[in-house]
Amino acid sequence: MTSTTSESSAPLALLDLQTLVVAVRRRRRLWFSMAFLGLLAGVALAVLLPPPPTAMTKVLVAHQEDQPSDPGTLIRTDAALLHTTRIAGEALRSLKSPVKPEDFMRDYEGLGLTNNLLQITVTADSGPEAVARAQALADAFVADHVRRIREAANAEAKALLDQRDRMRAELAQVNETIGDGAPESGPKASADMESLFARRAELTSRISDFDQRAADARVGTPRLVSGTQIVDAPRIVRYSLPKTAATNAAIGLALGLALGLAVAAVGAVVADRPVLRREIAAHLGASVIAELPLRSATPWQRRRARSARERLTTSLARTVRGSAEPVSLLELGCARSTGVIALDLARALGADGPVVVIDGLPGQRLAGRRPRPGDPTVVSGERAAVASYRERPLGVGSVAPGAAWTDLPYLGARTVLVVRAGHGSTAWLHTVARQLADQRVAVLGVVLVDADPRDRTDGTLWDGPDSAPRGRSERPELPERRNGTAPQRPERQPSWAAPVPDNEQEVR
Repeated sequence: MTSTTSESSAPLALLDLQTLVVAVRRRRRLWFSMAFLGLLAGVALAVLLPPPPTAMTKVLVAHQEDQPSDPGTLIRTDAALLHTTRIAGEALRSLKSPVKPEDFMRDYEGLGLTNNLLQITVTADSGPEAVARAQALADAFVADHVRRIREAANAEAKALLDQRDRMRAELAQVNETIGDGAPESGPKASADMESLFARRAELTSRISDFDQRAADARVGTPRLVSGTQIVDAPRIVRYSLPKTAATNAAIGLALGLALGLAVAAVGAVVADRPVLRREIAAHLGASVIAELPLRSATPWQRRRARSARERLTTSLARTVRGSAEPVSLLELGCARSTGVIALDLARALGADGPVVVIDGLPGQRLAGRRPRPGDPTVVSGERAAVASYRERPLGVGSVAPGAAWTDLPYLGARTVLVVRAGHGSTAWLHTVARQLADQRVAVLGVVLVDADPRDRTDGTLWDGPDSAPRGRSERPELPERRNGTAPQRPERQPSWAAPVPDNEQEVR
């Protein structure tokens, strides 16, 4: 056993990705449950809240400014114009409906599929009403679009004709000037006449051009009017409950899974509960000597757990036999597993002589149980101070929050910590290590319960001075030793427990 001098001096990362992944994976029940709840919520939403009856129609819209390079601005403008009170009011007037245009606008929407194709979707209380609303809305939009095209063409033609009339008035004045001009000789008179004739020719050409442009403006209008029409008659949108339920379930599953993973990750970072062998060993200042599963679901897992527990019992029995001082088991987050380990260890030590188990667990789990044939004697923690040395003592206690630290030396001068991975926070592991050092209780090793099966970190401390026998010479004496009534035992050097193999391959 070694200390963590070099470990503490190494820079610590702000966020350990490996630890975060392991912590999130250990909380798979949380995000599995949230994903399942999301799936159920999606299915329930599809069943309990079906969409209202919906009708759909498509309108082909012709624009005078159509260009092959248009990015869709014109059709988006048409979709925005569809959501106006003018078009909504025209549709409601054709339906003779008392609904307000502002309320009706919330029941339909327009979507530009291409630069010239507009899709209109309308909802209503019934299917026939939705179809009627879609028809009225499409007719109102087409009528409004045609009216705007004609108004634009007429305004353009009127502007051109007004310009033509101004040119004609100016041409009449030029003709009158030419007719009223007196015949004069000389270069100046000849230049004036030439400029008047040139102006008359220019005005005549421009008047003809304005006439042609006004005619063209009116000629293009019928093409645009005929090109704007309903190309897909209003029809009911079919609603498929299985398809909608499957879609909503997939969305709910994805959202629930994402939310569960986020909650698990945030909870793991905030809780700061070490789960890796490397971290637990570093915070407790003791190496991990064995691992045990918390529960076994399948028969082969139960066989492996039984085999690992037997190997642990053999190793701990060897350590207790080689120790000159009493050894205890102290749990953190796994009282039941620690009680089972203590009883197995006491049965193994029973072959060498009588063993008494001192139960210091919260609620006296062992002292209050019904004894079975072959079980060792179990006494409560209050009798630890007056326990007879004619029987080998084996203390079982807890270092969970609320533990009586001053009672731990009476359970054993040396201890093996049985810690559940991910149970205690970093601060509490430091507290446990500090309190055990203050009470002069030497830590022989750590048995890790419910460790992550994919954890490949090293739980052995290598650097620094030997820390396992810390304070053994300064351990507070028990009352029997102070009174001189306890039998003297030969002092032997401690024999530390070797790491217990985790699988059959390591055993071989």
